[in-house]
Amino acid sequence: MSNEQMLKETASELKAFLSTKNVMGDPIDFGDKLVVPVARYGFGFGAGGNHTKEGGGQGAGAGGGIEPVALIILHKDVRGPEGVQVMSLKKDSQIAQVISALSESMAPQIIDAIKTMTQNKSAEASDKKEDL
Repeated sequence: MSNEQMLKETASELKAFLSTKNVMGDPIDFGDKLVVPVARYGFGFGAGGNHTKEGGGQGAGAGGGIEPVALIILHKDVRGPEGVQVMSLKKDSQIAQVISALSESMAPQIIDAIKTMTQNKSAEASDKKEDL
C-alpha cells in the first residue's frame, strides 16, 4: 500500500468517526423522560513512510480518548424549554455552562433532532424486518 493510499484510507475512516453521533449519544427512553448523553472526544494520528534503494517502510499510529460531559434530560410531559434539563457531569466547567445556556434556545432543535433520529431508526428496523 502506498503512502497516499494509506492516508486516503485513514481519512476515510476518520470521516466516519467524526460525526455528531459520537458527541450526542443515542437517546435513552425512561418512559416519561428521554436522556441524551453528551461526550467530548479528541484524537490524534500520524502516518508516514520512506522508500530508498535499500528498502523502505511505512507506518501509522493513532491515539484518542472520550469523556462524558453532560446528560440532556427531556421531560416528555413538559413542553418547550422548561422541559429540557442539562445535568453536568463535570463540576462547574465552561462547557457545562455553555450547554446550559444553549439548552433554552436550542431545545426545539434538539427535540426535533431526537425525533428524527428515533423515526429513522424505527424505519430502518421496519425495513430490516421486511427483508427477513
